[in-house]
Amino acid sequence: MGDLPEILKGGIAVDDRGPLSYLNTAPLGNVVRMYMVENFSTDTVRAFHGHRIEEKFLLVVSGSAIVVVAEMELEPLLEAIGHPQKYVLAKVEPWRYVLSARNPQLLHIPAGYANGFRALEPGTKLLFFSTTTIEQAKTDDYRFQLNYFGDEIWKAEDR
Repeated sequence: MGDLPEILKGGIAVDDRGPLSYLNTAPLGNVVRMYMVENFSTDTVRAFHGHRIEEKFLLVVSGSAIVVVAEMELEPLLEAIGHPQKYVLAKVEPWRYVLSARNPQLLHIPAGYANGFRALEPGTKLLFFSTTTIEQAKTDDYRFQLNYFGDEIWKAEDR
């Protein structure tokens, strides 16, 4: 695993008993907690939430979702004048993924990135694995506007 967001592919085996979804290459050795998130509406966007220290792994266990991952950087102007550090989202194109429980994939979100998601279908559930405790995460918490990259990033593309 590098310092960029990365998809780790899983698979599905089917026999006469039913499907078995698997992810045999999940590097979860540093994970100390997990939590599941579900929205009441597919119109709800949860974004952007970032960490400098915490790494996350994300698995869609039910339904499907648009997930966006954006790099964070120090606010250059504030740093130049000796102001306390403030993080902003980098002005580079974010990574955009469409993840589905029908195609098991684990998304690695490295430290230094913010993420967000929008469910594409009712009943979508995302399972997050984190490398920091909840107490550590409270002091490593950065929030950004959900429309930082525009509203179009959260829409399903017409084809």
